[in-house]
Amino acid sequence: MKLFSNNLYIVSTPIGNLDDITLRALDVLKNSDIILCEDTRRSLILLDHYKIKKKLVSYHKFNEKKQVSTIIEYFKQGKILSLISDAGTPLLSDPGRILVNECVNNKISIIPIPGASSVTAALSISGFEDKFLFYGFLPKKENELIKVFTILSKNQYTQIFFVPAKKINICIKLFKKFYSGRKIVIAKEITKLHEAFIRADIDQIKTFKNPVKGELTIVVSEGDKKTKNIDKEKIVNKAKKYLKKYSLKDTVELILETEKTNKKLVYDLCLSIKDEKKN
Repeated sequence: MKLFSNNLYIVSTPIGNLDDITLRALDVLKNSDIILCEDTRRSLILLDHYKIKKKLVSYHKFNEKKQVSTIIEYFKQGKILSLISDAGTPLLSDPGRILVNECVNNKISIIPIPGASSVTAALSISGFEDKFLFYGFLPKKENELIKVFTILSKNQYTQIFFVPAKKINICIKLFKKFYSGRKIVIAKEITKLHEAFIRADIDQIKTFKNPVKGELTIVVSEGDKKTKNIDKEKIVNKAKKYLKKYSLKDTVELILETEKTNKKLVYDLCLSIKDEKKN
């Protein structure tokens, strides 16, 4: 494969299992003069595995603005450059956008070398509709999460998020509040030794009692268009009030007398509240 110096090659790398890399990606990396990478230590694990020895240049979110002029100079010197991230497809919640736009301004072609992505991997096993919205990493603060979910939960497409494991329990509580009636898949350690996919109805899913490591890919199913205008907060408030006096069945029936909505949605909300009281 012949590479050209006036191209920036965006190379997808494995998200876990080192065998998940294309022959074309390996060919590009072997023939690059310089490989731009987030963390040279992590990238060396992959490159050493395939016996690739090239000049590595650190390129991450903390130095990407500063590095751009130096990288453009490499192109002017006729160097062949490729960009990789720590894992998966570069620029998906990873640095690179500033460089790509600068390459466009300098008439440098950007060539994608497709490969692994936790986004498509998680979606492919979810069973949810493939019309989807990818958000990326969710905000760290709860008040910011609430703002995001207030907007996104009104969208009926499948939605995909990245969540640091230490934040998963906060997110689960908010998913239950804003995405009631939908399903969820929590994908952890995709393609790695301890790979796991947790499937549940959002109203039924429990928070994790033991610490979870790494980054999680969360897939929330498409919404029910029949229930998108339902005031779930109003139903929750009524359920909390009625469950103090009445059984689960009677509470559901009382709510349905005034709220003309999906019976399963009401039941799941009420059951979730009842279970929270037990814990």
